[in-house]
Amino acid sequence: MLNKIFLQGRLVADPELRHTPNGVAVASFRIAVDRDFKDRETGERKADFINVVAWRQTAEFVSRYFTKGRMAVVEGKLQTRDYTDRDGNRRYATEVVADNIYFGDSRRDSEGGGYAPAPQASRGSYNSPAGNSSPSSGGGYSAAPAVDQFADLTDDDGELPF
Repeated sequence: MLNKIFLQGRLVADPELRHTPNGVAVASFRIAVDRDFKDRETGERKADFINVVAWRQTAEFVSRYFTKGRMAVVEGKLQTRDYTDRDGNRRYATEVVADNIYFGDSRRDSEGGGYAPAPQASRGSYNSPAGNSSPSSGGGYSAAPAVDQFADLTDDDGELPF
């Protein structure tokens, strides 16, 4: 069976970083993904708003380097979970569990600069899904570096070297 999804869209808000009771980092955010077609009546493109969850180093990476308006490419799997709300009603949530997250634009293209760390949220209580394993490291930005290896170039003239 195959459950693989690739999405490209803009973050509609800064990612929210929380930690499980065991200290595992989890980030949640939404991306707006434009549809391929325009509305017949208005001539405007509509967007789908997709919930994304990232775990461990991927969560720390996205919360540090992505901000509202930044273009992201998300590679992961679609997952549906159920829960009981405060009123005792059974609810369902569908979200993308991210394995890898890539920059979909350049820093120069992003509206807010993009590299400023997002504000850290207080420790929350988000339960890790059963059987959740460490994200795969098949390239890209699936794990944040131990130290800040991303820095602005001081002699960048904006020209490509080729």
